[in-house]
Amino acid sequence: MKKLAVGIAVCIAFLHAPGALAHGDDEHDHLAAVGRPGEASKVNRTVEVTMTDGMRFSPSRIKTRRGETIRFVLKNTGTVKHEMVLGTVADLKEHAALMRKFPNMEHADPNQASVEAGKTGELIWQFTKAGAFDFACLQPGHYEAGMTGKVVVSR
Repeated sequence: MKKLAVGIAVCIAFLHAPGALAHGDDEHDHLAAVGRPGEASKVNRTVEVTMTDGMRFSPSRIKTRRGETIRFVLKNTGTVKHEMVLGTVADLKEHAALMRKFPNMEHADPNQASVEAGKTGELIWQFTKAGAFDFACLQPGHYEAGMTGKVVVSR
């Protein structure tokens, strides 16, 4: 009975801790800088992006309009895993550093898609602001090798 009371007290303390329930909201607040996850039913256009073992995306520069929802069809023509991660340069650098420390880290954030060698993946994203935004492959060493690109969003 004492263990149950302690467990309930810990749960109550956690629920009342500042930000305890907001983690899910805060976790992806930084994504607002590049837009938000798109809905498949609202896709305006499909853009095919090829990822290669030459550590390049093709195309590496994509133009779109503010408010447009893009379905990125990601074709990995290489022999190793690649991914496309949308973010600010600061976020991408930080995430790349984590991937170097924890190379087998699994993640499934809405702003990224990992694609195994020879496979195809998909990422749907709505660009809500005008500007130039970045994307990169954050598999260990790929970002550093120049596997990056830009999405230019016009008004």
